[in-house]
Amino acid sequence: MITLYEPLGLDEGHTLLEIGVGSGYTIVIAREIVGPQGRVVCVEIDPETFKNAKTFVESTGYTDIVLVLGDGYLGYPELSPYDRICITAACEEIPPPLIEQLNDGGKLIAPVIKDGVQEIVLVEKSGEGITRKIIRGLEYDVPYVRMTGPHEPGKEEK
Repeated sequence: MITLYEPLGLDEGHTLLEIGVGSGYTIVIAREIVGPQGRVVCVEIDPETFKNAKTFVESTGYTDIVLVLGDGYLGYPELSPYDRICITAACEEIPPPLIEQLNDGGKLIAPVIKDGVQEIVLVEKSGEGITRKIIRGLEYDVPYVRMTGPHEPGKEEK
C-alpha cells in the first residue's frame, strides 16, 4: 500500500501543510522526510485529537513541527505558501483557501467525495493554472472521515 505522501512527491526541504493530524504519527514521518531544512505544519479541528497528537509529537522530541488547533478548510496562511498540502479528511471540494496557499509548482492531495465515493485527487499548481488528476492504485480499507467545520460545503446552517 502506498501513502498519500508518495504521489504528492514529498521530499527533503519541502514545506508541508497537513490537514488533519490523526495520531500524529504521519506528521512525524513527514518531518523525517522533509528534514531540518523543511517545515511541517498541521491543522486539526478536533480538540481531543489535537491534544493527543500534540502529546505524541512532543514525545518524539521534535520541537519544530507546528501544530495548530483550527479549521483546516482555511489552512494556515500565516506560514504559507506551501510546497505540498495533504488533506487527510474527505471533502466535497478542495478548499479554495488551500489552493491559494499552495506554491507555484506545488502539489495538493485529498480524498474528494464524488457521487458518494471517495477519490484520491492530486492537484498541481503552475503558472498555467491548476491541473487535477485522480490517483489510481492508492488502496485503503477504511474511507477517510469527512472534513468538518462551518466552511465545508454540504454543511447545514444552524
